[in-house]
Amino acid sequence: MRLFVSEGAPGNLPVLAAAGRARGRAELLISTVGPEECMVPFLTRPKVPVLPCCPLFGLTYNHCFHCGVRNGYFFLLSGWEQDDITNQWLEWEATELQPALSAALYYLAVQGKKGEDVLGPVRRALTHIDHSLSRQNWPFLAGETESLADIVLWGALYPLLQDPAYLPEELGALRSWFQTLSTQEPCQRAAETVLKQQGVLALRPYLQKQPQPSPPDGRAVTNEPEEEELATLSEEEIAMAVTAWEKGVESLPPLQPPQNPVLPVAGERNVLITSALPYVNNVPHLGNIIGCVLSADVFARYSRLRQWNTLYLCGTDEYGTATETKAMEEGLTPQEICDKYHVIHADIYRWFNISFDIFGRTTTPQQTKITQDIFQRLLTRGFVLQDTVEQLRCEQCARFLADRFVEGVCPFCGYEEARGDQCDKCGKLINAIELKKPQCKVCRSCPVVKSSQHLFLDLPKLEKRLEEWLGKTLPGSDWTPNARFIIRSWLRDGLKPRCITRDLKWGTPVPLEGFEDKVFYVWFDATIGYLSITANYTDQWERWWKNPEQVELYQFMAKDNVPFHGLVFPCSALGTEDNYTLVSHLIATEYLNYEDGKFSKSRGVGVFGDMAQDTGIPADIWRFYLLYIRPEGQDSAFSWTDMLLKNNSELLNNLGNFINRAGMFVSKFFGGYVPEMVLTPDDQRLLAHVTLELQHYHQLLEKVRIRDALRSILTISRHGNQYIQVNEPWKRIKGSEADRQRAGTVTGLAVNIAALLSVMLQPYMPTVSATIQAQLQLPAPACSILLTNFLCTLPAGHQIGTVSPLFQKLENDQIESLRQRFGGGQLEEFLELKAKVSPKPEVVETVTTAGPQLIQALMDEVTKQGNIVRELKAQKADKNQIAAEVAKLLDLKKQLALAEGKPLETSKGKKKK
Repeated sequence: MRLFVSEGAPGNLPVLAAAGRARGRAELLISTVGPEECMVPFLTRPKVPVLPCCPLFGLTYNHCFHCGVRNGYFFLLSGWEQDDITNQWLEWEATELQPALSAALYYLAVQGKKGEDVLGPVRRALTHIDHSLSRQNWPFLAGETESLADIVLWGALYPLLQDPAYLPEELGALRSWFQTLSTQEPCQRAAETVLKQQGVLALRPYLQKQPQPSPPDGRAVTNEPEEEELATLSEEEIAMAVTAWEKGVESLPPLQPPQNPVLPVAGERNVLITSALPYVNNVPHLGNIIGCVLSADVFARYSRLRQWNTLYLCGTDEYGTATETKAMEEGLTPQEICDKYHVIHADIYRWFNISFDIFGRTTTPQQTKITQDIFQRLLTRGFVLQDTVEQLRCEQCARFLADRFVEGVCPFCGYEEARGDQCDKCGKLINAIELKKPQCKVCRSCPVVKSSQHLFLDLPKLEKRLEEWLGKTLPGSDWTPNARFIIRSWLRDGLKPRCITRDLKWGTPVPLEGFEDKVFYVWFDATIGYLSITANYTDQWERWWKNPEQVELYQFMAKDNVPFHGLVFPCSALGTEDNYTLVSHLIATEYLNYEDGKFSKSRGVGVFGDMAQDTGIPADIWRFYLLYIRPEGQDSAFSWTDMLLKNNSELLNNLGNFINRAGMFVSKFFGGYVPEMVLTPDDQRLLAHVTLELQHYHQLLEKVRIRDALRSILTISRHGNQYIQVNEPWKRIKGSEADRQRAGTVTGLAVNIAALLSVMLQPYMPTVSATIQAQLQLPAPACSILLTNFLCTLPAGHQIGTVSPLFQKLENDQIESLRQRFGGGQLEEFLELKAKVSPKPEVVETVTTAGPQLIQALMDEVTKQGNIVRELKAQKADKNQIAAEVAKLLDLKKQLALAEGKPLETSKGKKKK
C-alpha cells in the first residue's frame, strides 16, 4: 500500500504517527509529492495525504482528507477500536480546533506574528483539552490508554506546541499529555519527517499556498477595530448604508397587533420554540438555565424583533421516578411536590426575565389525552411490542424499582453514581440490571433481578422512516454538531426496541388491559408535554403541532436530551402517521461547570436559580455573563473572577461607557436635543461598517450562534467608543462654528448607534435595553423591530430623557465573598480530610495556606511526580520502585481534588482495547 503525503503539510503529522504504529501490520510505502501534484484524478485540486485503493472504503482512490479517517484506518490495522469518547474528540478537533489552529499557524509561520497574536485564537481550545484531562484524571483523552484521539490532536498541535512559548505553564495536564506523546518513537519519527528540524518554518511554503484562514469567530486577531477594516468597504456598500440611514424610522414596517393566543399565519414565518422541560423536583442551577430556557429566550426575543409569528413554551416535567423519590424525601405526596416546585421554577424564570408565552406543566388532563392517543395509534399500527423484562426488585421495599430508584457503577465507564437509566458521566443509556453493585436509592439495600411484563416502542421497525426524515431535515438545518453526532452514533449502532412503561404509580396511565398497574416511562411522554402545554394554552394547538408545512420547530436543550428529542419522539410521531410537526432545528449546548467543578446542591457548590437574586447582582448581568460563556462547541465554566472582569471591562468600560457618553453629550452640549448631522466620508464609512456588523449579528442569530452574536454588539460599541475618542466632541464644542457642527454630527451619530445597540441588546439584556430606550425616548416602532440596515431612529431635534449610568462596578471583595459563599465549604472539608492522605512533608506546609496558591502548588507537584513515574516506566525500572512513586502520585492527586472541592474517585481500571 502506498501513502502519498505533501511536503510541509501539517496534516501529515498525525497520519505518519498513526502509520508508524501500524508498521508490521501492513506493508506501507510513503511517497512525498509536490504541493501541486494531483493524486486523485477526479479532484480538480491536489488533495493529500491520500491512500489509493484503501480497503477501508473499497474505493479505487480514497482521498482520506480528514485525519481521523486516515488515522482510523491505521489504528484498525493495529487492532485498536474507537469508542464514543474518541469519536467526540475527533468531531471537536475537526469543527473547533482546526479553524483556530489554522489561523494560529498561519499567523506564526506566514505572517511572522508572535505571542498572544498567535496564542489568542487557540487559547480556549488548549484550555478545554487541559480541563478535560484534569477533570477526568486520565493520562489520555479517552481513558487510561492511548487512543486515536490522542494521535490526531497531538499531530494537529505539535507544530505549534513544540515551541514551549506556546504551551502555557498553567496548563499542566496538557503539558504532561503532550510531552508523553512527543517522546514516543512513532511520533518523533513523524515530527522529524514533516518538520525536518526546521520547526514551524518547514510549514511556511505549504501554508503560503493556502487561503488565509479566518479566526474561529471570523474576526481579526485583536478585538479592537482597525482602520484597514473600514478601508475594505466598497463604494456601493457605503452608498447603500447611507441611503438606508437617511430613510429613518419611516422605513420601518407597521407593528403587527399582538395576538392572543399566538397562532401560525399562512404565508408568514411561523416559529415554534421549546426549552427542554426541567424536572420539577430540582431547583435549576446556572448550567440548566443557560442550556435551555435562557438560550431559547434569546432566540424567541430575536424572532419577535424580526416580526415572525413566535410561540415560546416550556413547563415543568412532573411525572416519573424523580418526583416519587423527592416526595418520599420531603414527606409529601407527589402532587404536593409538583405544586411546590412548579412555583419555585416559575419564580426563578420570572426573575431571569424569561419571556415564555406559556410556562405550563405535564400533570394535566390534556397530557393524558394526547399521550394515550399517540400510544393507541402506535399500537394499532404495530409499533408497540410486549416483552418480559428482567427488572430489579427491592425485597425490602416490596416493589419493582424504576430506573431512578437505582444507583450503581456504570458498566461502560465505571462511574460510581450512574442512574438506572443513564450515566451522567459518559452519557450512555443503561438498562438498570446492567449496573454493577446496584443499590435501592430508598433503603440502600441490594435489589434482586425478577421478571416483569412491559411495553416497548419498536424503534427498529421505525428506523427507515426516521432516516428518511433526517435525510430531508438535516441538510440546511441548524442542528448543532453535537446533536448531529449523537443521532449518527445511535443510528450507526442500530436502533433497538425501547421500553416505554414503568412500575410506578405517578405518571400517565397505560390504557391497555393487563397494564393497569403501570404508567408510561417519563421519557416517552415528557416530550409529548410540549403538545399538551400548547393545548392548555389554546384549543387550536394542532395548528402548531400538526402543521409541519408552515411551522419551523426550534428545540433547545443540553446534549444529554438529544436522543429523546431527535430520535425517540420523532419515531413516535412518525409512527402515528398523524402529520406531526417535528424538530427543524435542534440546538444542544455542552455543559456549564462551576469554577471547573460540578454544581452540587447537597454540597452547596455553585449558584442555583433561587440564589442568584440574593447576590445583589441584577438579572441582566447574570444573563449577559451566562450568554457570554455559553457552552456552544465545548464545555465551559462559570468563574467569579471572569464575571467580574467581563462586567467591569465589556459592560462598564465598553458598552455602558459608550452609551452613557453618547447620551450625556446630547444633554450637556445640546440641551437634550439630538443635533444636526452633516456626515463626512469618514462618518459614512462608519455607517457602512456598523451596518455590516449588524448584518453579521443577524446572520449569526439566524443560525442560532447566540454567543458569537453577542460579540457583534460589543464590537459595535468598541467602534463607537473609538469614534468618540478620535473626534473629541468635548473639545470641538468649544471651538469654531465648524468645530461645533462637527461635535454635533459626532454626537448625533453616536447616540443613534446607542439606540441601535439598545435594540440589538434586547434579546440578551431586556431590562438594560428598556432602560436605554427610555433614556433616549426611542420611538415605539424602533424598539420593537430590528431590520438588517442601520437606520437614523433619532433624527435631529429629537428630545431624549434623563441619562444615567447603566452598570455598576463589581468589586474584588464583593466577588470573593460570593465565591466563598457558593464554594460549599471546600477549604473546611479539605482541612478535615487532609490527614487521611499521606503527603510529602513539604506539601503539608503549603496545605495550611489553601487558596489558589495551594492549588497551583499541588498541580505543580502532580506534574512533577507524574514525570517521575513516566521516566521510571520508560527506563523499565523495578516494579516496586514504580509502585511506590505511583502511590505518591495518587496521594498528591487526592490532595489536589480535595483542594479543588472535587469528590474523591476510586482508581479506574484500564479500558479494553
